[in-house]
Amino acid sequence: MRIALFEPDIAGNVGTILRTAACLGIPVDLIEPMGFPWSERALARSGMDYAVQAEIARHVDWATFEARIPGRLVLFTTRASVPLPKARFLEDDTLLLGAEGSGVPGFVHDRADLRVRIPLLAGMRSLNVAVAAGIGIAEGLRQTGGWPEGND
Repeated sequence: MRIALFEPDIAGNVGTILRTAACLGIPVDLIEPMGFPWSERALARSGMDYAVQAEIARHVDWATFEARIPGRLVLFTTRASVPLPKARFLEDDTLLLGAEGSGVPGFVHDRADLRVRIPLLAGMRSLNVAVAAGIGIAEGLRQTGGWPEGND
């Protein structure tokens, strides 16, 4: 299982996702352009100290990323018809989340093999992208038996 972020805008959210991924052994794909500079200083400032422990692949654009997707592309989106409890995950899935302010464009939405939404109470728009990533990763790992062994 992998997590991918489409043109993320907020360094702090990326930092939180990198920490989650590092702790759980999940590789991360960052699809550029990003809304912040990627540098050692920026990483430290936004709490991305776990970046050195995470397996990160940066892609200069969507086409570069798309050419390297190992299995299914599972898009988390508020526009999906499949609620998370009914989604079925596979070990080689790549879980994709869009930019905080704009999500993903139509061509990315159309490319997804599975589109999943996290059910929310009526009137609620969406979750923070880092929270949504954590929920998606947890469910994917639960279904595929992929939780790491370690500090049990």
